[in-house]
Amino acid sequence: MTEVLAARVQELLKERGETLAVAESLTGGLLAAAVVDVPGASAVFRGSVTAYATEVKASVLGVDEGLLAVRGAVDPVVARQMAAGVRRLLGATYGLATTGVAGPDPQDGQPVGTVHLAFAGPAGSVALTPELPAEALSQGRASIRQEAVRRVLELLLAELARPVTAGELTD
Repeated sequence: MTEVLAARVQELLKERGETLAVAESLTGGLLAAAVVDVPGASAVFRGSVTAYATEVKASVLGVDEGLLAVRGAVDPVVARQMAAGVRRLLGATYGLATTGVAGPDPQDGQPVGTVHLAFAGPAGSVALTPELPAEALSQGRASIRQEAVRRVLELLLAELARPVTAGELTD
C-alpha cells in the first residue's frame, strides 16, 4: 500500500514541478525509504532528517526548545514545527514529519501508539493525530511505524489534491 501511495505522491510532485523533504522521529527513516523506493525519486525528493533525539529536533529542525521542554517531543505542534523546519532546511516545496511512540514503553506521558503527523507547504501547515487501528497496535512497533508512514503519505496526497483558494497565505 505504501508503494502505491509513494508512487502517486511522486507522480503529482513531478507534474507540478514541486519537491518534498521529510523529518522523521517515530518512523526512523521508513518514510524516506518509502519515497526513494519508487524509481525516479531523485526528481522530487530533496532529502530527510531523522531526528530521533529531542535535542536534534531543536538544533537541526528548529523546533522550539521551550515547547519541547513543556510538552515533550510527542506533540502535534512539534510535528508541525518539524515539517516546517525540514522544508526550510532542505529547500523543499513540502515538508512531512512524524513523531510519536512506537513502544514498547510510553514516552513523555504518551501511550504506545500515539502518532502525530504533519505537513508543511506554501499554503501553511497541518498536524494530524490519527487513531491507529487495533490491528496495528496489537502487532507492535513495526506495524505502528508502517501505519504512520501510510497515514502521512495519505495526508500529503490529500493536501496535493486540495484546490488552492484565492488569498491563501504562503510561508
